[in-house]
Amino acid sequence: MKSTLSRFALILLGVGTGATSFALAADRAPVPDIKPLLKDAIERGSARGVITGEPAAYVRQRFDTQAAIEVDVKSLHPLPQPGCHRLEVATRQQGVLENGTRADKELVYQVSYCRDGSFPNTGGLK
Repeated sequence: MKSTLSRFALILLGVGTGATSFALAADRAPVPDIKPLLKDAIERGSARGVITGEPAAYVRQRFDTQAAIEVDVKSLHPLPQPGCHRLEVATRQQGVLENGTRADKELVYQVSYCRDGSFPNTGGLK
């Protein structure tokens, strides 16, 4: 299950195109991937959105649900590199079908990200 959830997170990082027709929550920005939400969380401390486009279509098909993919991002703390923060990302989707069982799923993970869209320098680590 962990590998499936990891793939789900990677899909959400990808760039999507197109639009979807499902209803969006009024307080969530429609975004093609999570990158705009990461940048907003660095600027404002937090951001909320709903994934649209090809990544959303793929995930909905993969998990046999038409439910929106909701994403909440919050800044945990700035990093030493200017413009970079440690962020917590929570993705949620209702009615996910996995291994024959349907349930609401949530994936929470952390990522280091910079305002300019890059990842912070790793100090020579690869």
